[in-house]
Amino acid sequence: MTDVDVDVDVDVIVVGGGPAGSCAAIVAARAGLSVVLLERGPFPGSKNMYGGVVYPRILDELIPEWWLEAPIQRWVTRRSTMLLTDTQALTVDFRAEAWGKPPYNGATAYRPDFDNWLAGHAQAAGAQLITSTTVTGLLRDAHGAVVGVRTDRPDGDLTARVVIACDGVNSFLAKEAGLYEHTDAKHFTLGVKETLALPKDVIDERFGVRGREGVDIEIIGATGGVNGGGFLYTNLDTIAVGVVLKLSKLGAQQHRPEQIIANLKQHPGIAPLVQDGQLKEYSAHVIPEAGLKMMPKMTMAGMLVAGDAAALCLAAGIWLEGVNFAMASGMYAGQTAVEAIAAGDVREEGLAGYRQRLSDTFVLRDHRKLHRAPELVLSDRVQHLYPTMVANVVERMFRVDNPAPKPGLRRILAQERKGAGVRRRDLLRDGWSGLRSFG
Repeated sequence: MTDVDVDVDVDVIVVGGGPAGSCAAIVAARAGLSVVLLERGPFPGSKNMYGGVVYPRILDELIPEWWLEAPIQRWVTRRSTMLLTDTQALTVDFRAEAWGKPPYNGATAYRPDFDNWLAGHAQAAGAQLITSTTVTGLLRDAHGAVVGVRTDRPDGDLTARVVIACDGVNSFLAKEAGLYEHTDAKHFTLGVKETLALPKDVIDERFGVRGREGVDIEIIGATGGVNGGGFLYTNLDTIAVGVVLKLSKLGAQQHRPEQIIANLKQHPGIAPLVQDGQLKEYSAHVIPEAGLKMMPKMTMAGMLVAGDAAALCLAAGIWLEGVNFAMASGMYAGQTAVEAIAAGDVREEGLAGYRQRLSDTFVLRDHRKLHRAPELVLSDRVQHLYPTMVANVVERMFRVDNPAPKPGLRRILAQERKGAGVRRRDLLRDGWSGLRSFG
């Protein structure tokens, strides 16, 4: 048992200045606890990919009217899902005027700006931000409970009542603590992205938007023989185009990620959108994709795990979310630390409220509901057979072959299913799995 009355340097140490870490620090500091937020980079967000799509509504309760100050590039008012074959593109496109008004839905943002802004709120709440500092290990008491961290600074040991590990997808702390068992490559993808500069008026015209309106396009069939997906979204004066590749499949073939992106940019459905874009940044990031199957144990005596370190990333095809889960888990970790310290019990039992908070909210409810989705979306049939089948069905429905009479939809479906090599039982099985996940 860890005695919360022993001398410690601070009440809470938060490791990692990303969205999870900053939200944890905000909550704990506002409750009057002494908090240190440790960041490996020169500033929060410095190590992150240049931009991303975020869904910040979880901030409503933490930073009211956050949209008035958050460093947002564009508000996503148009969502598209695109199926590609080598020569075809089928897009389901949706626009919502309401998404361009408070309280908004999603937004594009540069992560260095967004993360640094959020960490600023942690400092304003009273947390001490220490940058350019790498945590090298955990400090434990005689019973094995976590009581602090070691850092790469001279005399860098720092003790605390609770450590909140928000140190990213390769969480060294969760692994050292024995909480992370699932490190198989099949559970991870590699996100690779190019940020291309284009004038704002060109972006507005090409994507059919204006002002701060933005577009998010998610793509299936964009990655050749590697299972994964693609994306294209708009910032104010840049666009981001990239792919997410299943690591186990990527390592089993010869094409490099940059070549896969190059092929995507040359596709007839994508090329007109990215034409003349000047490369501003190339970046890559490992993503935890397997959901519940790979989540570590998130609580032990003296320590909580949040954000990507807890594999809280939802890759369900329709929904591709991560930052919102990171912010929520950070908030709940902070609340749990406050509660446990106030009760004088930071044992694993005293920190059990964290898992309960995750279970009672969208964080784990969404992951439980959609636990089948990652495996379905990244399956060989969805990746390599269904795009061709669906695109050919739609092409034949729209094609006019006079003087030949129009075939019926059932006949087209049967012919294209067989032509794509899709067995009826597999189609029914995948349809049932999709209905159970998304229904």
